[in-house]
Amino acid sequence: MRKVHFAFAALVLLALTTIGLGQSGDAARYQLPPKEVIEAFDAQPLPAAILSPTKQSLALTYRRAYPTIAELSQPILRLAGARVNPNSNGPQRTTNIYAITLKKISDGGETKVTVPPQANISNVHFSPDGLQLSFLNTKANGIELWIADTATGRSKMITGTDRLNATTGDPCDWLRDSKTLVCMMVASMRGPAPAEPAVPTGPNVQENMGKAAPAATYEDMLKTAHDDALFEYYFTSQLAVIDSATGRKSLIGRPGTLASVTPSPSGDFFLVTRIKRPFSHLIPMNGFPQEVEVWSRANQAAHKIADLPSREGVSLTGVQTGPRGIRWRPDQPATVIWTEALDGGEMKNKVPFRDKVMSLTAPFAGSPTEFAKTEWRFAAVSFTEKGVALMSESDRATRRIRTWILEPGSEPRKIWDRKQDAAYENPGQPVIRRDSGAAAFGGGGGFGGGGGGVVMQSGDYIFLTGVGSSPEGDRPFIDRLNLKTLQSERLFRSDSKSYETVIAPLDDEAKMILTRYESPKDPPNYLVHDLSANKTRAVTEFKDPQPQLRGVTKQLVTYQRKDGVKLSATLYLPPGYQPGTRLPVIMWAYPREFGDADSASQITGSGNRFTTVSGYSHLFLLMSGYAVLDNPTMPIVGPGETANDHYVEQLVASAEAAIDKVIEMGIGDRDRIGVGGHSYGAFMTANLLAHSRLFRAGFAESGAYNRSLTPFGFQSERRTFWEVPELYAKMSPFWYAQNIKDPILLMHGEADDNSGTFPIQSERFYMALKGQGATVRYVTLPFEAHGYAGRETLLHVLAERINWFDKYVKNAPPRDKNETTEDKR
Repeated sequence: MRKVHFAFAALVLLALTTIGLGQSGDAARYQLPPKEVIEAFDAQPLPAAILSPTKQSLALTYRRAYPTIAELSQPILRLAGARVNPNSNGPQRTTNIYAITLKKISDGGETKVTVPPQANISNVHFSPDGLQLSFLNTKANGIELWIADTATGRSKMITGTDRLNATTGDPCDWLRDSKTLVCMMVASMRGPAPAEPAVPTGPNVQENMGKAAPAATYEDMLKTAHDDALFEYYFTSQLAVIDSATGRKSLIGRPGTLASVTPSPSGDFFLVTRIKRPFSHLIPMNGFPQEVEVWSRANQAAHKIADLPSREGVSLTGVQTGPRGIRWRPDQPATVIWTEALDGGEMKNKVPFRDKVMSLTAPFAGSPTEFAKTEWRFAAVSFTEKGVALMSESDRATRRIRTWILEPGSEPRKIWDRKQDAAYENPGQPVIRRDSGAAAFGGGGGFGGGGGGVVMQSGDYIFLTGVGSSPEGDRPFIDRLNLKTLQSERLFRSDSKSYETVIAPLDDEAKMILTRYESPKDPPNYLVHDLSANKTRAVTEFKDPQPQLRGVTKQLVTYQRKDGVKLSATLYLPPGYQPGTRLPVIMWAYPREFGDADSASQITGSGNRFTTVSGYSHLFLLMSGYAVLDNPTMPIVGPGETANDHYVEQLVASAEAAIDKVIEMGIGDRDRIGVGGHSYGAFMTANLLAHSRLFRAGFAESGAYNRSLTPFGFQSERRTFWEVPELYAKMSPFWYAQNIKDPILLMHGEADDNSGTFPIQSERFYMALKGQGATVRYVTLPFEAHGYAGRETLLHVLAERINWFDKYVKNAPPRDKNETTEDKR
């Protein structure tokens, strides 16, 4: 079958070949990096922690770090933007949790949850009362729902022979009664999957009858009538309510192609989004025609909220004209809210108000009422426990966002008006009480997705948490904000020598808080702070998983571009570094657009975090004697939509400033500096080699190099190719392949699922470079998506990177003095 990769393919992987330095006949086997890198790579990841709604315990989840390439080569269907394992009727990849431990916050007591043999666990959730824990177990032929008693840890599988349908995401959600779950199931009477015709019945046809329908370049779209049939087959679900004690199931409604299902806060209704034909072959399923209905749990009556057409044709900077972002209002039992455009969905239309927010309350028989209007484009709304609304709107042209307080019977009050890009101005996010509202499962969408929860309110106060960006780096915090006076008080801030994130308040007045503490010497652990008594105690005592990295040192460095924009980066030095020694340096970065120089100059990140390295991180280069300049800011600055007008010049200027800094610090020398990046960072890498001679070599992963292949915009660029063709050409390193004189390695996942980075981007760029006589290596990774996952793959990537930079950077001969940056301009 054209769409399905069978498992036996894994058996022949060792015989596959990739294109090497010269001929395509190089025998290709998965390579291994040095032993010390493998030992660090194989370190067991620290457990993730989930706080119970009662805030009395943590669920610590332990996962297998990396799937094998054999697991990645299991059958996969690529349908409407999703990747589905047809055997399990779920996602291609899961989180691979194999164990769960419940840990009491009060005394540190632990209870191990019993899990099924050879567990492959995902989607772990506490019941609202914290007395039960649900999780999914994915087997070769289906997905099961398990429930554990949090007091004893004993668990049981309650779905029996029925299977869950997890094609659109999390298939189950707890109702507020903590006794019942609502789940999307595979219909019990479903027949065999549609067979692909052995002989085509005709050509596959798409057409457009004069209506403009710009669209980004998406992967995994439906292409044929058989794809349509497969999509309908695997994405059709039966909604069921399941008793967590007995496993008894009550079916709700008829089977349908359900994109999302969200229970109301009262648990009496379900907000159901059904996908309907005709399916688009141009955009993913979240843009397909949809019907949004409220289903009653009691009498199974359906109330239609919206009938939405395909989103094909919605402009790149616009929104759909009908209801969007439909969800439950979390502070009321059963009220639906949504947004509608008042400007035809187009920013170019001049109107006094762009959007309105509407609401409709049970029994959903009357007309909806208008809740609010926004002058700018609606961004988000949240509600406190006392019904106070915090509504945000944003303006793309000015890159500003402002937030209003809305209370019944009162005029709106502006609480914040700030630049979106300005990290120092970010007031943080309201603390949500997660046990008081229903979380969405399935596709969801709008208003932050699903039902969410209510904002925690104590008297006139709400609480805000954030990363706390500042001139000295990030220092996370929790503030208390008075909604009447708009005065805020800082309750806690991470000190200047560590990095401590506020997880949640443990009481209604935030006198006790749970934090995650780490420092360059201390691995992340959870602490409880009694702010009133100024006392702290540890909840967990996780050990250093990678002691071999403790010799690594790092610091946050700041410097300035020649146009005055302030820049920053984290400089890592390898174990055993002797001050004064000049090392080979690798710069690994990712550019970002800003509306103004002040926002671009603001420092984000922290030098106070604990260093752990996993996956195919470039930081593994530290173990091979490199210094790494990590995430040097590469701001592209310009007002409105003009930032990219000077992309190349600003990119090169940022790189020059970063190199000057490491030279000035006595760390690096100009003859041994390399550059690399992933995705947009790969695009950056190719452009730096095309327009400068600053680097000895580059390593570009899963990038896009010819912007004419993404003609309706990319990254934050929303002007089309036909509006600014000269810009698309100037930003495309493919157009400057003849200028690339320094070695570059191109790497790409063969199953890249990212919009705009089709594997053909690297394939064509390689052919262009080869045709121009460049030094280039092109590596494609079987079964890998935009982010690489397989253990064999990840180790191979590390080996390729070390080998490449060792040859062309660490051991590079001095550069010819006649070769300068000016050669490329």
